[in-house]
Amino acid sequence: MRASRGAARRVTLALALLLGGAALALPKYRLQAAPQLHLTGGNDLWQLDRRVMSCAYCHAQETGGGSWNPFGQAIQATFRREAEAGRAVKFPQALSVLLESNGDADGDGYADALEVFARTLPGDPASHPERPAADLQAEFDAAGGAAQFAPPTPGQKGAGTK
Repeated sequence: MRASRGAARRVTLALALLLGGAALALPKYRLQAAPQLHLTGGNDLWQLDRRVMSCAYCHAQETGGGSWNPFGQAIQATFRREAEAGRAVKFPQALSVLLESNGDADGDGYADALEVFARTLPGDPASHPERPAADLQAEFDAAGGAAQFAPPTPGQKGAGTK
């Protein structure tokens, strides 16, 4: 009886370590991107709230993992281009470079940076702002344009220049 309890505890502990490690590893980029994209305002518990920035921002599935959506693929391509140009960038810099490029990864007629600004999903063509792109662009430019999504300054908390 004691042997089976010990075995059950070891199995439970092993599963907890395996699943816990995976759960902790997944949100790394989300935890970097959400403040950089100014998606955390007014939510003191944003790190725990998947609604702040879901995995579907970059992944085809809401649960993350698996395949990448067009925006996630654009981030991957940005890393490749930067590396080919001899620039080693980290995730916040790659995200900033992508948003400054004025691309439209999902082809819905709204630049990725405009979709981030409007809080829609830049990798999902069904998720786009309801306002005309020109009106949104004017508001985006007045708010600081893509510079507001600049990576955090070393030594400072938070993100960009917003």
